[in-house]
Amino acid sequence: MQQVEGKTAVVTGAASGIGFALAQRFADAGMQVVLADIQENALDQAVKLLHDRQAQVIGVVTDAMVEASVRSLAERAIDKFGKVHVLCNNAGVTNTASAGLAVWEVPNEDWNWVMGVNFQGVLYGLQAFLPGMLAHGEHGHIVNTASGAALLPGQGPYGVSKHSVLCLTETLYFDLQARNAAIGTSVLCPGFVATNIVDAERNRPTALATNAEPINPDLIAMGQAVLAQGKQPAAVAEEVFQSIQRGSVYILPNRAWDEVFSARTESIIARGDPLSVDQATIIERSAQGEDF
Repeated sequence: MQQVEGKTAVVTGAASGIGFALAQRFADAGMQVVLADIQENALDQAVKLLHDRQAQVIGVVTDAMVEASVRSLAERAIDKFGKVHVLCNNAGVTNTASAGLAVWEVPNEDWNWVMGVNFQGVLYGLQAFLPGMLAHGEHGHIVNTASGAALLPGQGPYGVSKHSVLCLTETLYFDLQARNAAIGTSVLCPGFVATNIVDAERNRPTALATNAEPINPDLIAMGQAVLAQGKQPAAVAEEVFQSIQRGSVYILPNRAWDEVFSARTESIIARGDPLSVDQATIIERSAQGEDF
């Protein structure tokens, strides 16, 4: 998708982090942008920042894990700008309160929340937007945000949800190809990025609250420190933008992870045990400036 000026992009999870950086990049390219997020005050601030830069944007409060909310987002986007050309299913959360628990010990509330936002939210986005994108027939692109976790073993509900997004996107690619659609698709698998996803509990629905204290607060603190030194969201957004123009399916912006991803694949082909990632070494190398 080469020509984007004057086209419309929709980004979920757009009030901060990678989502806001994507919205900025699309606006800078002359696109109309619909920012969606569950956190209304942060969304209002994000929209104002782009308005102040003379961007054509609107904000729509959206709960990605609620199908009706995502369908309402699609209706608002079409009512305002007519056609949607780029969709970024980017909203995501992680279950910090149960970090370190075995998968059978993780509360169902955590599974329902993480899978609801990270996987169902992506699926709902496809269901709500793709029929219209196919109907108008113009070139378009869909980006689903997974994670480097989608290419690694472990990480509980978060890892499971991101593996699901990777598989969903690959399936989507073949489905679009089979229909000769003018729509490309990509899956974004970033490593450490300077976002506030570790603080995702702030947006957990009351109905899925567990009232549990973090199992491993030191692990959470370490995660916050590592992410603070991670890749800047603007750099990730630039790679996404270029990938959309090239039509790339896999977007892996943190190149230092490549050797780990390769080792995992080799372990699978060798019929061996799941790859054990040396987190301490990865964190140390990241602190030394490698792009994890």
